[in-house]
This record gives sequence, structure tokens and C-alpha cells, in this order.
Amino acid sequence: MRDLVDIGMGRTARRAFGLDEIEIVPSRRTRSSKDVSTTWQIDAYRFEIPLVTHPTDAIVSPRTAVAVGELGGLGVLNAEGLWARHPNVDEAMFRLLRAAEDADDPAALTRLLQEMHAEPIKMDLITEAVKQVRESGVTVAVRVSPQRAAELTPDLLAAGVEILVVQGTIVSAEHVARDGEPLNLKSFIAGLDVPVIAGGVGDYRTAMHLMRTGAAGVIVGYGHGGGVTSTDSVLGIGVPMATAIVDAAAARRDYLDETGGRYVHVIADGGVHTSGDIAKAIACGADAVMLGAPLASAAEAPGQGLYWTAAAAHPSLPRSRVVPVADLEVDLRTLLFGPSMDADGVVNLFGALRRAMAKTGYSDLKEFQKVGLTVRA
Repeated sequence: MRDLVDIGMGRTARRAFGLDEIEIVPSRRTRSSKDVSTTWQIDAYRFEIPLVTHPTDAIVSPRTAVAVGELGGLGVLNAEGLWARHPNVDEAMFRLLRAAEDADDPAALTRLLQEMHAEPIKMDLITEAVKQVRESGVTVAVRVSPQRAAELTPDLLAAGVEILVVQGTIVSAEHVARDGEPLNLKSFIAGLDVPVIAGGVGDYRTAMHLMRTGAAGVIVGYGHGGGVTSTDSVLGIGVPMATAIVDAAAARRDYLDETGGRYVHVIADGGVHTSGDIAKAIACGADAVMLGAPLASAAEAPGQGLYWTAAAAHPSLPRSRVVPVADLEVDLRTLLFGPSMDADGVVNLFGALRRAMAKTGYSDLKEFQKVGLTVRA
């Protein structure tokens, strides 16, 4: 039953919960973490850990996409980012790092990103980036915005993309536009031979609509977290992640019944800062997490400790800041699997997930979605 509260005369609002407001409840059984599986599979593609990278140039270059893939996750390139627009991305990153040193003008980084993204997309550049990932043998995933999906996808598929991520701040099944042909995701996905992950969404109804388009996965959330994103400040839109994930998982269950067995994966994007948050997101019903800022500490991250999302480069309404988020620097393998000397849950992210599953007695991710939860008073 929905928990509705009065917010004034004649108006109610639903109470919702963030990941920091819930806790996982131990069960009567524990097991060895060696007996726990964190494998995850979407369509024909299997991964050792439930990790999808947020498609930002701050953490994903062709090289780091390969590194993430070799470590068992899925690295997602941004087909509309710097690697698609600039032949020398190292030089562009150097300019960003220099601008970050200018403490007198915090908006300088955003202006610089906007300037860099004013360059046109060059298909030969993003095709070359895709080729580097494909030749490594890991799964190739690329993000496009809903506005440019129809335009860019044919060339991306020809280049070897295996999983397409259609991601905007907020995505619906059909975008209605007076000044152009809207993108109908259902017909768009039906014409593709690769699985599509689409989002973000924040409620049951929109998640169900996206599932009915034929998407293989639905992204829940808007990349919110850590003072980096500001969708709530700019647009007033946001749903606490624990509730958003649970609602999307309910849509997944109902869609499974509706279709007689078609399973759509729920990917949590936002509010995940620590290994405990990863465990809570899975416990709420996510099949995988889309990590951004937590990976900015990796020595391999192109942003070298700076983090932003694609929304930071919007030409007229940025909804992400460029901020330093890394207090330490570790290699990617250590960040994901340890060992850790940190007690705050920011290193050994997926080793900690295995331990959380073992301590509560669950052997795989689907079982762990059934773990008990409590809400903080």
C-alpha cells in the first residue's frame, strides 16, 4: 500500500526512500564468499560483475572500456562525447585539468565542456574508438541520446557495436516534438539486431512503457549523486533511488507475467556511492548498477579525478557539474576487487558485494534480490 502524506490542503505526495535510508537484514544463514556468484547476463552477453559504466568521458575511454570489460564489467563509450568530436582527446583533457585549477571561476569548466562539445560529431573518430574496443575481444557498448539515436545508430552498428544504450536525463517510450519526427523507441528497437538498454526512468509506469518497447534493459535514475548532478535543482525532477528501483522491479515482474516470460533488466544509475550502496541497489531489485563517480578514482580514468556526466555539456541547460571527486588514486582492479585499506566502502566495490551476499546467505544476484530490508526511523 502506498504511503501518502499530506503536504497541504487537498494535496498529497507519496513518501519515497533513498538508498541511504534502508538497510539489508541478515538471514538465518551465512555462507563463504567463495561460494557466491556475481555473474550477470543480458541477452547473449555474460559479465562477471553487475557493473555498467556511466557513459561519460570522465571515466570511459576506449582503453578503459577494454579494461572494464577484461575485469568482467561493461564499459560504455559516449558516441556524442569527446572521442567522437576531437582527434586529440588527451589535449582536450589537459585543457580541462588546467581549467580545474582556476578556483576563481567554477563555471569555467562547464563553459569549456560546452565549447568542446560544440565541435561536430565525426563518425570516423567514434568508429575508430569502437574498433579499438571491438578488437580487444570485450563486449562493445555505446551510448547515444534519444535525439540522435536514429542518426548515429546505423554507423555505430556497422562499426561493431553489440549493445546500444539510449540514454537521456529522462527518457520516455515516445518523444513528442512539434518541429521534427519523434523517436518512437518501439519501432526503433524493433528494427535492430542488438539489445538496447534505455533510460532513465524513475517510476513504475514509465519503466513499464520502456519495457514494452522491446528494450532489453531499463536504466533507473538520472545519474544523481555526490554533488555532481543537479537534475533536481534545475528541473525539480527526482525520485529517491530505493523507491525508484523497487518500482521498476515491480514493473519488470508484471511485464514478465504480461509477456509470458520476457525478462527486462533493471540497471540502477544514481545514488550509488559506496559498496554498501551497490549491495542495497541489488537488494532493492536491480540486476546491475551503472557507476560513474565511484570510478573516477581509478588511475585509468581519463578525467584524472574529475567527474561529470554528459548533461554537463548541454549548450543551454547543463544538469551536471564538473567536480573533483577522487580523494585517492588506485588502479581499476583494486578499486573493483581490492585489497582495500579504506573503511568507507569506496575500494573493493564488488568484493564487498560478494561479502554482503555471503553474510546474508545468498548465492547469486537473483536470490539476493529477495533479501529482507528495513527503513531507518
